[in-house]
Amino acid sequence: MRRLIDTPVTPALNPRQAGANLPHDSALRHVRGAAVYVDDMPLSTTHLHVAIGRCTAAFGRIESVNLDEVRKSPGVVDVIVQSDIPGKVDIAPVFDGDPLLAGDKIQFSGQALFAVVATSFAAAQRALTKAVVKELPQPSLQSVAVAAAARDFVVPEHVIARGDLAAAFAAAPQTISGHIEIHGQEHFYLEGQVAEAHCTEEGVLVYSSSQHPGELQKLIAEVLALPMHKVVVEVRRMGGGFGGKETQAALPACLAALFARRTGKPVRCRLPRKDDMIITGKRHPFSNDYKAAFDSEGRILAAELTLAADCGCSADLSMGIVDRAVLHADNAYYLPTVSITGLPCRTNKVSNTAFRGFGAPQGMLTTEAMLDDVARAVGRDPLDVRLTNLYKLGETTPYGQAIEETVLPDLLEQLATSADYRARRAAIASFNESNSVLRKGLALTPVKFGISFTTTHLNQAGAQVAIYTDGSIHLNHGGTEMGQGLFIKVAQVVASAFGVDIDRVMVTATRTDKVPNASPTAASAGTDLNGMA
Repeated sequence: MRRLIDTPVTPALNPRQAGANLPHDSALRHVRGAAVYVDDMPLSTTHLHVAIGRCTAAFGRIESVNLDEVRKSPGVVDVIVQSDIPGKVDIAPVFDGDPLLAGDKIQFSGQALFAVVATSFAAAQRALTKAVVKELPQPSLQSVAVAAAARDFVVPEHVIARGDLAAAFAAAPQTISGHIEIHGQEHFYLEGQVAEAHCTEEGVLVYSSSQHPGELQKLIAEVLALPMHKVVVEVRRMGGGFGGKETQAALPACLAALFARRTGKPVRCRLPRKDDMIITGKRHPFSNDYKAAFDSEGRILAAELTLAADCGCSADLSMGIVDRAVLHADNAYYLPTVSITGLPCRTNKVSNTAFRGFGAPQGMLTTEAMLDDVARAVGRDPLDVRLTNLYKLGETTPYGQAIEETVLPDLLEQLATSADYRARRAAIASFNESNSVLRKGLALTPVKFGISFTTTHLNQAGAQVAIYTDGSIHLNHGGTEMGQGLFIKVAQVVASAFGVDIDRVMVTATRTDKVPNASPTAASAGTDLNGMA
Protein backbone atom coordinates (compact mmCIF):
# COMPACT_ATOMS: atom_id res chain seq x y z
CA MET A 1 0.00 0.00 0.00
CA ARG A 2 2.89 2.37 0.72
CA ARG A 3 4.27 1.77 -2.79
CA LEU A 4 0.91 2.76 -4.27
CA ILE A 5 0.83 5.99 -2.26
CA ASP A 6 4.47 6.93 -2.84
CA THR A 7 4.96 5.88 -6.45
CA PRO A 8 1.70 5.71 -8.33
CA VAL A 9 1.89 3.67 -11.52
CA THR A 10 0.04 5.14 -14.49
CA PRO A 11 -0.80 2.64 -17.24
CA ALA A 12 -0.02 3.54 -20.83
CA LEU A 13 -3.03 5.37 -22.25
CA ASN A 14 -4.34 5.93 -25.70
CA PRO A 15 -4.09 9.73 -25.64
CA ARG A 16 -7.67 10.01 -26.91
CA GLN A 17 -9.48 7.39 -24.83
CA ALA A 18 -10.51 6.72 -21.22
CA GLY A 19 -8.22 8.14 -18.56
CA ALA A 20 -6.58 10.65 -20.89
CA ASN A 21 -6.41 14.31 -19.87
CA LEU A 22 -8.71 15.87 -22.47
CA PRO A 23 -10.36 19.30 -22.47
CA HIS A 24 -14.01 19.66 -21.56
CA ASP A 25 -16.09 18.93 -24.65
CA SER A 26 -17.55 22.47 -24.53
CA ALA A 27 -14.40 24.27 -23.35
CA LEU A 28 -13.94 26.34 -26.50
CA ARG A 29 -17.63 27.21 -26.59
CA HIS A 30 -17.50 28.23 -22.92
CA VAL A 31 -14.62 30.67 -23.35
CA ARG A 32 -16.02 32.04 -26.62
CA GLY A 33 -19.51 32.53 -25.20
CA ALA A 34 -20.92 30.11 -27.76
CA ALA A 35 -22.18 27.45 -25.34
CA VAL A 36 -25.96 27.77 -25.41
CA TYR A 37 -27.77 27.75 -22.06
CA VAL A 38 -31.55 27.88 -21.80
CA ASP A 39 -31.72 31.66 -21.42
CA ASP A 40 -29.41 32.02 -24.46
CA MET A 41 -31.85 30.27 -26.78
CA PRO A 42 -33.19 32.66 -29.45
CA LEU A 43 -36.45 34.41 -28.64
CA SER A 44 -39.21 34.60 -31.22
CA THR A 45 -41.81 37.35 -31.46
CA THR A 46 -44.35 34.99 -29.88
CA HIS A 47 -42.32 34.10 -26.77
CA LEU A 48 -43.92 34.76 -23.39
CA HIS A 49 -42.21 35.27 -20.03
CA VAL A 50 -43.20 34.19 -16.51
CA ALA A 51 -43.04 36.08 -13.21
CA ILE A 52 -44.01 34.69 -9.80
CA GLY A 53 -45.97 36.41 -7.05
CA ARG A 54 -44.85 35.41 -3.56
CA CYS A 55 -46.32 35.20 -0.06
CA THR A 56 -44.76 37.44 2.59
CA ALA A 57 -45.84 35.82 5.88
CA ALA A 58 -43.75 32.97 7.30
CA PHE A 59 -46.85 30.99 8.21
CA GLY A 60 -50.58 31.58 8.03
CA ARG A 61 -53.48 31.66 5.63
CA ILE A 62 -54.48 33.56 2.50
CA GLU A 63 -57.72 35.44 3.13
CA SER A 64 -58.11 36.88 -0.36
CA VAL A 65 -56.26 37.35 -3.64
CA ASN A 66 -57.38 40.04 -6.10
CA LEU A 67 -55.52 39.84 -9.42
CA ASP A 68 -57.85 42.01 -11.51
CA GLU A 69 -55.29 44.78 -12.00
CA VAL A 70 -52.59 42.21 -12.71
CA ARG A 71 -54.64 40.87 -15.61
CA LYS A 72 -55.16 44.40 -16.95
CA SER A 73 -51.46 45.27 -16.77
CA PRO A 74 -49.85 46.00 -20.17
CA GLY A 75 -48.43 42.91 -21.86
CA VAL A 76 -50.08 40.36 -19.56
CA VAL A 77 -51.46 37.34 -21.41
CA ASP A 78 -52.46 34.99 -18.59
CA VAL A 79 -52.49 34.73 -14.78
CA ILE A 80 -52.90 31.55 -12.74
CA VAL A 81 -53.45 30.52 -9.13
CA GLN A 82 -53.50 27.05 -7.61
CA SER A 83 -57.08 26.31 -8.73
CA ASP A 84 -56.00 26.72 -12.38
CA ILE A 85 -53.67 23.73 -12.23
CA PRO A 86 -55.37 20.97 -14.28
CA GLY A 87 -53.63 18.02 -12.66
CA LYS A 88 -51.68 17.32 -9.49
CA VAL A 89 -50.84 20.41 -7.44
CA ASP A 90 -47.93 18.91 -5.49
CA ILE A 91 -44.49 18.80 -7.14
CA ALA A 92 -42.62 17.23 -4.21
CA PRO A 93 -39.90 14.73 -5.25
CA VAL A 94 -40.68 11.95 -2.73
CA PHE A 95 -43.16 12.91 -0.02
CA ASP A 96 -46.03 15.35 -0.61
CA GLY A 97 -45.77 18.87 0.77
CA ASP A 98 -44.53 21.15 -2.02
CA PRO A 99 -47.45 22.70 -3.93
CA LEU A 100 -46.55 24.36 -7.23
CA LEU A 101 -48.55 27.39 -6.06
CA ALA A 102 -49.84 28.01 -2.54
CA GLY A 103 -53.57 27.67 -2.09
CA ASP A 104 -54.98 29.10 1.13
CA LYS A 105 -52.10 27.95 3.35
CA ILE A 106 -48.75 29.75 3.66
CA GLN A 107 -45.81 27.50 4.59
CA PHE A 108 -42.86 29.93 4.37
CA SER A 109 -42.06 33.52 3.52
CA GLY A 110 -41.50 33.75 -0.22
CA GLN A 111 -43.67 30.80 -1.22
CA ALA A 112 -45.02 31.03 -4.78
CA LEU A 113 -48.67 32.15 -4.69
CA PHE A 114 -49.59 33.07 -8.27
CA ALA A 115 -47.87 33.36 -11.64
CA VAL A 116 -48.11 35.79 -14.55
CA VAL A 117 -47.10 35.33 -18.17
CA ALA A 118 -46.57 38.39 -20.36
CA THR A 119 -45.03 39.47 -23.64
CA SER A 120 -41.80 40.53 -21.93
CA PHE A 121 -39.96 39.71 -18.74
CA ALA A 122 -40.22 43.33 -17.58
CA ALA A 123 -43.98 43.46 -18.24
CA ALA A 124 -44.49 40.28 -16.22
CA GLN A 125 -42.45 41.68 -13.32
CA ARG A 126 -44.34 45.00 -13.35
CA ALA A 127 -47.66 43.19 -13.28
CA LEU A 128 -46.77 41.44 -10.01
CA THR A 129 -46.81 44.75 -8.15
CA LYS A 130 -50.53 45.24 -8.89
CA ALA A 131 -51.73 42.19 -6.96
CA VAL A 132 -53.82 42.77 -3.83
CA VAL A 133 -53.25 39.91 -1.41
CA LYS A 134 -54.56 39.77 2.14
CA GLU A 135 -52.70 37.37 4.43
CA LEU A 136 -53.57 36.24 7.94
CA PRO A 137 -50.20 35.57 9.57
CA GLN A 138 -50.00 33.01 12.36
CA PRO A 139 -47.17 32.24 14.80
CA SER A 140 -44.40 30.49 12.90
CA LEU A 141 -41.86 27.89 13.98
CA GLN A 142 -38.34 29.14 13.24
CA SER A 143 -36.28 27.30 15.87
CA VAL A 144 -34.76 23.88 15.29
CA ALA A 145 -34.45 23.41 19.06
CA VAL A 146 -38.18 24.00 19.54
CA ALA A 147 -39.06 21.65 16.69
CA ALA A 148 -36.75 18.96 18.08
CA ALA A 149 -38.22 19.29 21.57
CA ALA A 150 -41.74 19.04 20.15
CA ARG A 151 -40.66 16.13 17.90
CA ASP A 152 -42.04 18.00 14.90
CA PHE A 153 -40.31 16.10 12.09
CA VAL A 154 -40.85 16.00 8.32
CA VAL A 155 -39.93 12.28 8.29
CA PRO A 156 -39.16 9.85 11.14
CA GLU A 157 -35.92 10.28 13.09
CA HIS A 158 -32.98 7.99 12.31
CA VAL A 159 -30.98 6.33 15.11
CA ILE A 160 -28.03 3.95 14.92
CA ALA A 161 -26.42 2.67 18.11
CA ARG A 162 -24.27 -0.07 19.58
CA GLY A 163 -23.05 -0.91 23.07
CA ASP A 164 -24.11 0.24 26.51
CA LEU A 165 -23.71 4.00 26.36
CA ALA A 166 -24.58 4.68 30.00
CA ALA A 167 -22.11 2.11 31.29
CA ALA A 168 -19.32 3.36 29.00
CA PHE A 169 -19.75 6.96 30.15
CA ALA A 170 -19.94 5.94 33.81
CA ALA A 171 -16.65 4.02 33.58
CA ALA A 172 -14.74 6.53 31.43
CA PRO A 173 -11.75 8.45 32.86
CA GLN A 174 -12.85 11.68 31.18
CA THR A 175 -15.90 13.08 29.39
CA ILE A 176 -16.70 16.24 27.47
CA SER A 177 -19.83 17.64 25.83
CA GLY A 178 -20.35 20.35 23.27
CA HIS A 179 -22.62 21.98 20.74
CA ILE A 180 -22.04 23.20 17.19
CA GLU A 181 -24.25 25.30 14.92
CA ILE A 182 -23.71 24.68 11.21
CA HIS A 183 -25.48 27.27 9.12
CA GLY A 184 -27.03 26.96 5.67
CA GLN A 185 -25.57 27.89 2.30
CA GLU A 186 -26.93 29.19 -1.00
CA HIS A 187 -25.93 27.18 -4.08
CA PHE A 188 -25.30 30.35 -6.13
CA TYR A 189 -24.78 28.56 -9.43
CA LEU A 190 -23.77 31.01 -12.17
CA GLU A 191 -26.89 30.13 -14.19
CA GLY A 192 -30.06 30.52 -12.15
CA GLN A 193 -33.20 28.38 -12.30
CA VAL A 194 -34.66 28.54 -15.80
CA ALA A 195 -36.87 26.54 -18.16
CA GLU A 196 -38.53 27.00 -21.53
CA ALA A 197 -41.55 25.10 -22.82
CA HIS A 198 -42.93 24.57 -26.34
CA CYS A 199 -46.15 22.90 -27.38
CA THR A 200 -45.64 20.05 -29.86
CA GLU A 201 -48.09 17.99 -31.92
CA GLU A 202 -47.87 15.26 -29.29
CA GLY A 203 -47.63 17.26 -26.07
CA VAL A 204 -44.93 19.54 -24.67
CA LEU A 205 -41.15 19.88 -24.98
CA VAL A 206 -39.34 21.51 -22.06
CA TYR A 207 -35.75 22.75 -22.05
CA SER A 208 -34.53 22.93 -18.48
CA SER A 209 -31.47 23.57 -16.35
CA SER A 210 -32.01 20.45 -14.26
CA GLN A 211 -29.99 17.65 -12.72
CA HIS A 212 -32.99 15.32 -12.94
CA PRO A 213 -34.84 15.49 -16.28
CA GLY A 214 -36.63 12.18 -15.60
CA GLU A 215 -38.25 13.54 -12.48
CA LEU A 216 -39.18 16.77 -14.27
CA GLN A 217 -40.90 14.75 -16.99
CA LYS A 218 -42.98 12.95 -14.37
CA LEU A 219 -43.90 16.11 -12.44
CA ILE A 220 -44.79 18.12 -15.55
CA ALA A 221 -46.98 15.27 -16.78
CA GLU A 222 -48.76 15.11 -13.42
CA VAL A 223 -49.32 18.88 -13.28
CA LEU A 224 -50.71 18.92 -16.84
CA ALA A 225 -52.71 15.71 -16.33
CA LEU A 226 -50.91 14.09 -19.28
CA PRO A 227 -49.28 10.68 -19.68
CA MET A 228 -45.49 10.88 -19.42
CA HIS A 229 -44.92 9.96 -23.08
CA LYS A 230 -46.47 13.30 -24.08
CA VAL A 231 -43.78 15.23 -22.17
CA VAL A 232 -40.14 15.47 -23.28
CA VAL A 233 -37.48 17.18 -21.16
CA GLU A 234 -34.12 18.13 -22.66
CA VAL A 235 -31.01 19.27 -20.77
CA ARG A 236 -27.93 20.18 -22.80
CA ARG A 237 -25.95 21.84 -20.02
CA MET A 238 -26.26 23.73 -16.75
CA GLY A 239 -24.21 26.64 -15.50
CA GLY A 240 -23.63 24.82 -12.22
CA GLY A 241 -25.92 22.79 -10.02
CA PHE A 242 -24.32 21.57 -6.74
CA GLY A 243 -27.61 19.86 -5.83
CA GLY A 244 -29.68 23.01 -6.23
CA LYS A 245 -31.14 21.76 -9.51
CA GLU A 246 -31.93 18.21 -8.42
CA THR A 247 -35.47 18.99 -7.20
CA GLN A 248 -35.71 22.79 -7.26
CA ALA A 249 -35.82 23.03 -11.07
CA ALA A 250 -39.37 21.65 -10.95
CA LEU A 251 -41.16 24.95 -10.24
CA PRO A 252 -39.97 26.95 -13.29
CA ALA A 253 -40.29 23.92 -15.57
CA CYS A 254 -43.86 23.15 -14.48
CA LEU A 255 -44.94 26.78 -14.73
CA ALA A 256 -43.44 27.17 -18.20
CA ALA A 257 -45.12 23.98 -19.39
CA LEU A 258 -48.48 24.94 -17.86
CA PHE A 259 -48.50 28.37 -19.51
CA ALA A 260 -47.35 26.90 -22.83
CA ARG A 261 -50.33 24.51 -22.80
CA ARG A 262 -52.73 27.31 -21.82
CA THR A 263 -51.51 29.82 -24.42
CA GLY A 264 -50.15 27.62 -27.21
CA LYS A 265 -47.02 29.79 -27.31
CA PRO A 266 -43.39 29.22 -26.29
CA VAL A 267 -42.87 30.24 -22.66
CA ARG A 268 -39.67 30.98 -20.74
CA CYS A 269 -39.55 31.01 -16.95
CA ARG A 270 -36.33 32.45 -15.54
CA LEU A 271 -36.19 33.24 -11.84
CA PRO A 272 -34.44 36.53 -11.04
CA ARG A 273 -31.58 35.85 -8.65
CA LYS A 274 -33.49 37.37 -5.73
CA ASP A 275 -36.53 35.16 -6.38
CA ASP A 276 -34.28 32.14 -6.89
CA MET A 277 -32.62 32.67 -3.51
CA ILE A 278 -35.96 33.22 -1.74
CA ILE A 279 -38.09 30.50 -3.37
CA THR A 280 -35.62 27.61 -3.63
CA GLY A 281 -34.07 25.54 -0.84
CA LYS A 282 -30.55 25.73 0.54
CA ARG A 283 -28.06 23.49 2.34
CA HIS A 284 -29.62 22.21 5.56
CA PRO A 285 -28.51 24.08 8.68
CA PHE A 286 -27.79 21.68 11.55
CA SER A 287 -27.85 22.22 15.31
CA ASN A 288 -25.74 19.38 16.74
CA ASP A 289 -24.85 18.15 20.22
CA TYR A 290 -22.06 15.74 21.11
CA LYS A 291 -20.73 13.92 24.16
CA ALA A 292 -17.53 11.90 24.29
CA ALA A 293 -15.95 9.55 26.82
CA PHE A 294 -12.18 9.05 26.40
CA ASP A 295 -8.92 8.03 28.06
CA SER A 296 -5.76 10.01 28.80
CA GLU A 297 -4.50 9.55 25.22
CA GLY A 298 -7.71 10.95 23.79
CA ARG A 299 -8.93 7.55 22.58
CA ILE A 300 -12.72 7.64 22.21
CA LEU A 301 -14.46 5.06 24.39
CA ALA A 302 -18.02 6.20 23.73
CA ALA A 303 -19.78 8.95 21.82
CA GLU A 304 -23.31 10.29 21.67
CA LEU A 305 -24.23 12.54 18.77
CA THR A 306 -27.54 14.28 18.07
CA LEU A 307 -27.80 15.86 14.62
CA ALA A 308 -30.84 18.15 14.28
CA ALA A 309 -31.42 19.31 10.72
CA ASP A 310 -33.47 22.38 9.78
CA CYS A 311 -35.43 20.80 6.94
CA GLY A 312 -37.78 23.72 6.42
CA CYS A 313 -41.49 23.29 5.75
CA SER A 314 -41.47 19.96 3.90
CA ALA A 315 -39.52 16.75 3.44
CA ASP A 316 -38.02 17.31 -0.05
CA LEU A 317 -34.87 15.09 0.14
CA SER A 318 -34.35 15.57 3.88
CA MET A 319 -34.68 11.90 4.76
CA GLY A 320 -31.66 11.01 2.63
CA ILE A 321 -29.73 14.06 3.80
CA VAL A 322 -30.23 13.30 7.49
CA ASP A 323 -29.46 9.62 6.82
CA ARG A 324 -26.17 10.55 5.16
CA ALA A 325 -25.27 12.88 8.05
CA VAL A 326 -25.85 10.00 10.48
CA LEU A 327 -23.93 7.50 8.36
CA HIS A 328 -20.93 9.83 7.94
CA ALA A 329 -20.75 11.15 11.50
CA ASP A 330 -18.07 8.60 12.46
CA ASN A 331 -15.90 9.98 9.63
CA ALA A 332 -12.64 7.99 9.81
CA TYR A 333 -12.78 7.05 13.49
CA TYR A 334 -13.69 3.95 15.46
CA LEU A 335 -16.40 4.67 18.01
CA PRO A 336 -16.71 1.43 20.00
CA THR A 337 -19.83 2.44 21.91
CA VAL A 338 -21.95 4.95 20.10
CA SER A 339 -25.39 6.45 19.54
CA ILE A 340 -26.05 8.74 16.57
CA THR A 341 -29.49 10.31 16.21
CA GLY A 342 -30.67 12.28 13.19
CA LEU A 343 -33.62 14.63 13.72
CA PRO A 344 -35.29 15.96 10.53
CA CYS A 345 -36.94 19.04 12.07
CA ARG A 346 -39.81 20.94 10.48
CA THR A 347 -39.70 24.76 10.49
CA ASN A 348 -41.64 27.46 8.65
CA LYS A 349 -38.83 28.20 6.24
CA VAL A 350 -38.15 27.34 2.62
CA SER A 351 -37.78 23.58 2.23
CA ASN A 352 -34.07 22.82 2.24
CA THR A 353 -32.68 20.52 -0.38
CA ALA A 354 -29.71 18.68 -1.86
CA PHE A 355 -26.34 20.41 -1.62
CA ARG A 356 -22.85 19.13 -2.39
CA GLY A 357 -22.06 16.54 0.28
CA PHE A 358 -25.76 15.90 0.99
CA GLY A 359 -25.56 16.04 4.81
CA ALA A 360 -22.19 14.33 5.15
CA PRO A 361 -20.22 17.54 5.90
CA GLN A 362 -22.61 18.43 8.74
CA GLY A 363 -22.13 15.01 10.32
CA MET A 364 -18.34 14.83 9.92
CA LEU A 365 -17.74 18.39 11.11
CA THR A 366 -19.48 17.59 14.40
CA THR A 367 -17.15 14.69 15.13
CA GLU A 368 -14.11 16.76 14.14
CA ALA A 369 -15.21 19.48 16.57
CA MET A 370 -15.60 16.80 19.24
CA LEU A 371 -12.07 15.50 18.62
CA ASP A 372 -10.66 19.03 18.86
CA ASP A 373 -12.30 19.33 22.29
CA VAL A 374 -10.84 15.97 23.32
CA ALA A 375 -7.37 17.07 22.18
CA ARG A 376 -7.58 20.21 24.29
CA ALA A 377 -8.78 18.18 27.28
CA VAL A 378 -5.83 15.74 27.15
CA GLY A 379 -3.24 18.31 26.03
CA ARG A 380 -2.25 16.55 22.82
CA ASP A 381 -1.94 17.86 19.27
CA PRO A 382 -5.28 17.34 17.47
CA LEU A 383 -3.55 15.34 14.71
CA ASP A 384 -2.20 12.87 17.27
CA VAL A 385 -5.67 12.40 18.74
CA ARG A 386 -7.02 11.81 15.24
CA LEU A 387 -4.30 9.27 14.48
CA THR A 388 -5.09 7.49 17.75
CA ASN A 389 -8.74 7.09 16.79
CA LEU A 390 -8.44 6.09 13.12
CA TYR A 391 -10.13 2.88 12.05
CA LYS A 392 -8.02 -0.31 12.13
CA LEU A 393 -8.45 -3.46 10.11
CA GLY A 394 -11.30 -5.61 11.35
CA GLU A 395 -13.14 -2.83 13.17
CA THR A 396 -16.66 -1.97 12.08
CA THR A 397 -18.59 1.23 11.54
CA PRO A 398 -21.66 2.05 13.65
CA TYR A 399 -23.80 0.76 10.75
CA GLY A 400 -21.95 -2.57 10.57
CA GLN A 401 -19.51 -2.21 7.66
CA ALA A 402 -16.21 -4.01 8.24
CA ILE A 403 -13.03 -2.03 7.59
CA GLU A 404 -11.05 -3.81 4.87
CA GLU A 405 -8.46 -1.11 4.03
CA THR A 406 -6.50 1.26 6.24
CA VAL A 407 -4.57 3.69 4.06
CA LEU A 408 -5.17 6.68 6.32
CA PRO A 409 -2.49 6.14 9.02
CA ASP A 410 0.32 6.08 6.46
CA LEU A 411 -1.25 8.77 4.31
CA LEU A 412 -1.76 11.22 7.16
CA GLU A 413 1.80 10.68 8.43
CA GLN A 414 3.17 11.29 4.93
CA LEU A 415 1.06 14.43 4.56
CA ALA A 416 2.21 15.70 7.96
CA THR A 417 5.82 15.24 6.85
CA SER A 418 5.45 16.69 3.35
CA ALA A 419 3.44 19.66 4.67
CA ASP A 420 5.91 20.26 7.54
CA TYR A 421 2.89 20.12 9.84
CA ARG A 422 4.71 19.85 13.20
CA ALA A 423 7.05 22.79 12.65
CA ARG A 424 4.29 24.94 11.26
CA ARG A 425 2.03 24.16 14.24
CA ALA A 426 4.84 25.19 16.59
CA ALA A 427 5.37 28.44 14.68
CA ILE A 428 1.65 29.18 14.77
CA ALA A 429 1.47 28.56 18.52
CA SER A 430 4.35 31.02 19.03
CA PHE A 431 2.65 33.60 16.81
CA ASN A 432 -0.67 33.29 18.66
CA GLU A 433 1.02 33.78 22.05
CA SER A 434 2.38 37.15 20.99
CA ASN A 435 -0.69 38.43 19.09
CA SER A 436 -3.92 39.38 20.83
CA VAL A 437 -5.93 40.24 17.70
CA LEU A 438 -4.74 38.18 14.76
CA ARG A 439 -4.84 34.41 15.10
CA LYS A 440 -3.60 31.62 12.85
CA GLY A 441 -4.57 27.98 12.67
CA LEU A 442 -3.62 24.76 10.91
CA ALA A 443 -5.33 21.38 10.86
CA LEU A 444 -4.90 18.07 9.07
CA THR A 445 -8.12 16.07 8.96
CA PRO A 446 -9.44 13.07 7.00
CA VAL A 447 -12.75 13.15 5.16
CA LYS A 448 -14.95 10.16 4.40
CA PHE A 449 -17.54 10.41 1.65
CA GLY A 450 -19.58 7.52 0.32
CA ILE A 451 -20.55 8.05 -3.30
CA SER A 452 -23.83 6.79 -4.78
CA PHE A 453 -27.38 6.90 -3.44
CA THR A 454 -28.60 5.60 -0.11
CA THR A 455 -31.84 4.89 -1.99
CA THR A 456 -30.33 1.91 -3.74
CA HIS A 457 -32.64 1.67 -6.77
CA LEU A 458 -31.33 5.05 -7.94
CA ASN A 459 -27.88 3.50 -8.49
CA GLN A 460 -28.65 2.73 -12.12
CA ALA A 461 -28.26 4.48 -15.46
CA GLY A 462 -29.12 4.11 -19.12
CA ALA A 463 -27.42 4.93 -22.40
CA GLN A 464 -28.22 4.82 -26.10
CA VAL A 465 -25.37 4.25 -28.55
CA ALA A 466 -25.94 4.53 -32.31
CA ILE A 467 -23.21 3.35 -34.72
CA TYR A 468 -23.45 4.70 -38.25
CA THR A 469 -22.14 3.18 -41.48
CA ASP A 470 -19.30 5.70 -41.72
CA GLY A 471 -17.97 4.54 -38.34
CA SER A 472 -19.12 7.56 -36.37
CA ILE A 473 -20.89 7.03 -33.06
CA HIS A 474 -23.78 8.96 -31.52
CA LEU A 475 -24.04 8.71 -27.73
CA ASN A 476 -26.88 9.70 -25.44
CA HIS A 477 -27.14 8.88 -21.74
CA GLY A 478 -29.23 9.85 -18.73
CA GLY A 479 -26.58 11.98 -17.02
CA THR A 480 -26.58 15.77 -17.14
CA GLU A 481 -23.65 18.10 -17.77
CA MET A 482 -23.22 20.93 -15.28
CA GLY A 483 -19.60 21.84 -15.92
CA GLN A 484 -18.07 18.73 -14.34
CA GLY A 485 -17.06 17.19 -17.68
CA LEU A 486 -19.42 14.22 -17.56
CA PHE A 487 -20.03 14.19 -21.31
CA ILE A 488 -16.36 14.03 -22.30
CA LYS A 489 -15.65 11.33 -19.70
CA VAL A 490 -18.48 9.08 -20.86
CA ALA A 491 -17.45 9.70 -24.50
CA GLN A 492 -13.93 8.50 -23.58
CA VAL A 493 -15.40 5.32 -22.12
CA VAL A 494 -17.29 4.70 -25.38
CA ALA A 495 -14.20 5.45 -27.47
CA SER A 496 -12.23 2.92 -25.41
CA ALA A 497 -14.94 0.27 -25.64
CA PHE A 498 -15.00 0.50 -29.44
CA GLY A 499 -11.27 1.12 -29.86
CA VAL A 500 -11.77 4.33 -31.79
CA ASP A 501 -10.58 7.91 -31.48
CA ILE A 502 -12.66 10.28 -29.34
CA ASP A 503 -13.42 12.39 -32.42
CA ARG A 504 -15.62 9.57 -33.71
CA VAL A 505 -17.93 9.91 -30.67
CA MET A 506 -20.51 12.67 -30.33
CA VAL A 507 -22.56 13.15 -27.13
CA THR A 508 -25.86 15.00 -27.46
CA ALA A 509 -28.23 16.65 -25.01
CA THR A 510 -29.84 14.50 -22.36
CA ARG A 511 -33.45 13.78 -23.39
CA THR A 512 -36.15 11.77 -21.70
CA ASP A 513 -37.37 10.33 -25.03
CA LYS A 514 -33.94 8.80 -25.69
CA VAL A 515 -33.05 7.47 -22.23
CA PRO A 516 -36.13 7.11 -20.00
CA ASN A 517 -36.45 6.93 -16.20
CA ALA A 518 -32.86 8.05 -15.50
CA SER A 519 -31.59 8.76 -12.00
CA PRO A 520 -30.52 12.30 -11.13
CA THR A 521 -26.94 13.32 -11.79
CA ALA A 522 -25.95 13.50 -8.14
CA ALA A 523 -24.19 11.62 -5.32
CA SER A 524 -20.79 11.83 -7.09
CA ALA A 525 -21.79 8.87 -9.24
CA GLY A 526 -22.56 10.40 -12.64
CA THR A 527 -19.47 9.12 -14.43
CA ASP A 528 -19.50 5.68 -12.77
CA LEU A 529 -23.16 4.97 -13.50
CA ASN A 530 -23.46 6.46 -16.98
CA GLY A 531 -20.04 5.21 -18.07
CA MET A 532 -21.03 1.69 -17.08
CA ALA A 533 -24.35 2.05 -18.92
